[in-house]
Amino acid sequence: MSRPLPAFLYNRRVSAHLSLIGANLIFGLTYAIVKQVVPDFISPFSLVFTRILGACILFWITGIFIAREKIDRGDVLRLFLASFFGVAGNQSLFIHGLSMTSPIDSAILMTATPILVLIIARILLKEPVTLFKIAGIAAGAAGALLLIYYSGISRIGSGDPLGNALMIGNATCFAIYLVIVKPLLVKYHPVTIMKWVFLSGLLLVSGPGLPAFLKVEWTALPTEILLSVLYIVVGTTYLAYLLNNYSLKYVKPITVSIYDYSHPVIASIMAVLMGQDVITIVKILSAILVFTGVYFVSYSSSRTGSG
Repeated sequence: MSRPLPAFLYNRRVSAHLSLIGANLIFGLTYAIVKQVVPDFISPFSLVFTRILGACILFWITGIFIAREKIDRGDVLRLFLASFFGVAGNQSLFIHGLSMTSPIDSAILMTATPILVLIIARILLKEPVTLFKIAGIAAGAAGALLLIYYSGISRIGSGDPLGNALMIGNATCFAIYLVIVKPLLVKYHPVTIMKWVFLSGLLLVSGPGLPAFLKVEWTALPTEILLSVLYIVVGTTYLAYLLNNYSLKYVKPITVSIYDYSHPVIASIMAVLMGQDVITIVKILSAILVFTGVYFVSYSSSRTGSG
């Protein structure tokens, strides 16, 4: 007989935040893994097509068992826009941008996402801009940037300007996606939305993506590269999107986006656990700032609705 889950896990806000932590644990490792794969082994478009194709298949298989809803005709346009910004645009710009720039520049530029979400949510959803949200974003950004600056991983500003511009475009697409898809996730099961969003996204990128995918000599790739691609498809795309969108069903877009600031903290924690780094005052202070920011934004959102 299986043991019941702890009572706190049945709280939707708690489970949403735990899902966000899980998603961002996955995301936190993605920058370095993608840099191992593109462009040295496969092209950016081939990886974009591969991850969307793989996740699309996994979401449709999942949907057979847990989500058999129909999408109302009035929601089709919003669904298409979510696919355009959240899958085709977001992933194409991310992979291409990261293939040109450095992981550290990418991490810095992605700190713009919560700010963009705050602005877009204010325009499209009339979400209030509160002092707690502003303070949370400022604290989270300060913690992330502090850790990046003192990490010594790479020289800041070493990335290609075009790559950096693409990463800004990626952050903008993801911010728009979070705001657009929120009403759909309130109405439908996350898997229902994901299977249609990824199917539409697959069609949108198939023009340049399919020929690039067919050119890859998959059997000639080293095992570690194939495992990296598998992580990107199953982890970064399928699981992380599923966890992120489950969370977005119960909390606000700004709450989801503020967790982006945890990526450098997660990467640092993993380095410490693997014996590649040590705990320092800067790392502790950065973690405190990041999660203080998460708390402020979540607290403000909970006072103005779900959050």
